[in-house]
Amino acid sequence: MRQPLHLRISAELAAKIRSGEWPPGYRIPFEHELTARYGCARATVSKAVEALAAAGLVDRRRRAGSFVAQPHVEAAILEIADIQAEVEARGQAYGYELLSRRLRPPRAEGDEGRLKAQGPALQLICRHRANGRPFTVEERVINLAAAPSAETADFAATAPGAWLLAHVAWSEAEHRIAALGADPVLAGLLAVAPGHACLRLTRWTWRGGEGITAMRQTFPGEAYNLVARFTPAAFGSDGTKTTI
Repeated sequence: MRQPLHLRISAELAAKIRSGEWPPGYRIPFEHELTARYGCARATVSKAVEALAAAGLVDRRRRAGSFVAQPHVEAAILEIADIQAEVEARGQAYGYELLSRRLRPPRAEGDEGRLKAQGPALQLICRHRANGRPFTVEERVINLAAAPSAETADFAATAPGAWLLAHVAWSEAEHRIAALGADPVLAGLLAVAPGHACLRLTRWTWRGGEGITAMRQTFPGEAYNLVARFTPAAFGSDGTKTTI
């Protein structure tokens, strides 16, 4: 059975977003332009774009058009930051090296299992430096069904986090923070003694329910500070707390 035209249009536009051809902030063609391109009714195109908006791939702005969604997190403690920007903001020289890259089948267990990837996965291990010393070791898996252009990206030259922020739109993220002692392998990569106190940040990102990447960054305990600012809790007219 032939797929409805609005679904085919939506799938083609989504592919351009997921591949990175249309990066975050890019204005997609106006509806009248898409109507001419596909030779269909305006209502068909509007339905296709609305499906992209519902999936969190685009933001529709009255009179301005539709734009590839910018990354955002609702009620998150941490923003998704660029490690290079963090290091340089401290006044330190940034360094980066790719330690390993492997294309393999997806795994259904562990942190990666939350992506529910159906196709191949790209596994990366890299190290970020500050003033020549190890700052963090990053272990990352990218679901290539969600970010197909990552397969050919030059991660020896560009850190995967920076590349993803620039090329792949996302709509939801989750962080988990834990303390641990460095095992011998991790200790060697971080240039610390085995058992050294470390902080691990684990992050998942999704787009419209589709898993994009699972990542772990492990920092020597003294190299990373977790900072959050809060306002006082809101209280109702009867004095009861309404939010936390």
